[in-house]
Amino acid sequence: MTESENRATKGSTVNRVLDILTSVTDAKQPITPTELAEQLEIPKASAHRLCSTLEEAGFLQSRLNGRGLVAGPKLQRIALDVISRGDLNAEHRLVLARLSAEVGETCNLAVPNGLDMIYYDRVETHWPVRVQLNVGSRVPLHATASGKMYLSSLPRARREQWLDSIPRERYTDNTITERDALLKELSIIAKNGYSTDHEEYIEGMVALAVPVKDNAGRLYATLSFHAPGMRVPYSTLTNFLPAVKAASADLSKIIQKLP
Repeated sequence: MTESENRATKGSTVNRVLDILTSVTDAKQPITPTELAEQLEIPKASAHRLCSTLEEAGFLQSRLNGRGLVAGPKLQRIALDVISRGDLNAEHRLVLARLSAEVGETCNLAVPNGLDMIYYDRVETHWPVRVQLNVGSRVPLHATASGKMYLSSLPRARREQWLDSIPRERYTDNTITERDALLKELSIIAKNGYSTDHEEYIEGMVALAVPVKDNAGRLYATLSFHAPGMRVPYSTLTNFLPAVKAASADLSKIIQKLP
């Protein structure tokens, strides 16, 4: 390929789109179209136009304050499809199955998706009495262990923006809906590195969640288990924390194999 052909290929729309998507996912914080233009050495007008198109198509999404782009639901879905197939799928399901056998309860992997968390894999407990949250189920951010774990991973300013944007519906008497109380809860979770659900989403259900991190140390997914409170009292949840954290470390290693 000649030098002129190389330049033409590098400047093609397809390559620019791929470069933009790669840069957004690699960035440690939301990145603006202008910053992308400078980083990729492409015209600002082209960067803004392509980013707008990718955002409309769902591959990118803007932060709540409008500054900076992050991966959109379609790009997240592609990443999940990659990890849910082939050898990586076998590896992470083995980790989930091992953890489920150790804690004796249903274990889940979930990812943030818009204003919810979405379950994309799970291993069921053998107990006949269990809580059914199937793959594809969407659960609220403010009332679940996985959702609060995700919110706690955000910078404080962004946590506040989310809490101002999401519906803080009351699901049970234990649901935390007051903004300042939630912010305090999220600060504690960020400090502790794990989150719990004390019958906040479903009456009688308790849960514990930890982050699964990518190569950059960012939350990629959450690992959690949930159980009926009559079988696992809320006060005993942290007894399982070492096992859940060990499984999370194994899952992070699997995630980090992704190109």
